[in-house]
Amino acid sequence: MSKYTTGEIARLCGVSVRTVQYYDTRGILTPSELSEGGRRLYSEDNLKRMKIICFLRDVGISINSIGELLSEDNNPGSVISALLEQQEHLLRKEISEKQANLDMLDGIKRELKDMENFSVESIGDIAYVMENKTKMNQLHAILLITGIPIGVTQWTSIILWIATGIWQPFALFVLIVIPYAFWLSNYYFKRAAYICPQCHEIFKPGFKEAFFAKHTPMLKKLTCTCCGHKGFCVETYRKDE
Repeated sequence: MSKYTTGEIARLCGVSVRTVQYYDTRGILTPSELSEGGRRLYSEDNLKRMKIICFLRDVGISINSIGELLSEDNNPGSVISALLEQQEHLLRKEISEKQANLDMLDGIKRELKDMENFSVESIGDIAYVMENKTKMNQLHAILLITGIPIGVTQWTSIILWIATGIWQPFALFVLIVIPYAFWLSNYYFKRAAYICPQCHEIFKPGFKEAFFAKHTPMLKKLTCTCCGHKGFCVETYRKDE
């Protein structure tokens, strides 16, 4: 049966000699015997064990977990499988979080390209908007989903009125849709906030001002309640909602 020195087993597993020695001191890779000169000698089983250790380390499992796992008297195969599944879950979560950070950085870079002058505060504003972009998109989706059937109903009642002279459905539509529109607008503006480009504070305007303000998909022309600046402010989602 083959015997391997510390250097040989390190080379076969692609690690340093000090790593092999460290695993020995931790008690997770004990040499099968010592030579007459006191050199550590490792067997084929030791080599297989070392490869398992290296594999588990490569997927991010800690030395303590590996030591506990390999100290089990029973076949550790099922435990390794469960451990790998857990590690996979953690790695996928980490990848997802890193991807979210990358998406935010890409968004900030795109926004900065459109700005002639920007400051640290401006970058903070963009980061805040990007962080809450998903919730803001969900809020816009609610408006869109509810707006489509309202629009269809409106035009159907108008066409019916023009074609047949029956105006009652349109009148009923108006009686229902006006209160609903105010409720929906109130629902929206309770969850929306605005970032002042002057003082960079996040503020909540009055309902009337927000409802009738000139706007674009991401901006509204408002008066900041913090510094009094009047101009286009960036729309975002309120974190306290």
